[in-house]
Amino acid sequence: MKEFVDVHDFLVSQAVVGDWDGEEELVAERLNEIFHVLYNMAEEDIETEELERLLTMVWHHWIGHQELPDLETDEILDWCQHVLQNREQYLEDY
Repeated sequence: MKEFVDVHDFLVSQAVVGDWDGEEELVAERLNEIFHVLYNMAEEDIETEELERLLTMVWHHWIGHQELPDLETDEILDWCQHVLQNREQYLEDY
């Protein structure tokens, strides 16, 4: 159940995102936006473990993508919707 997952447990600061050539704060903001959007879009009755795994996957999926600082909100919304609609594909490794 969604209410048993605290999205704040997954949020990151610029100190943990690594070297992004001065864009560490922006990268942290984008990751945190993805966490919030995915959490908010998830259905209320999603299994707790499944939501936790999806949120964990966000870090692993995005931290190495150079386009992360340039993501727009609409792209984040589209990606999160895609993840929720195809969650089995994304959860295979998490």
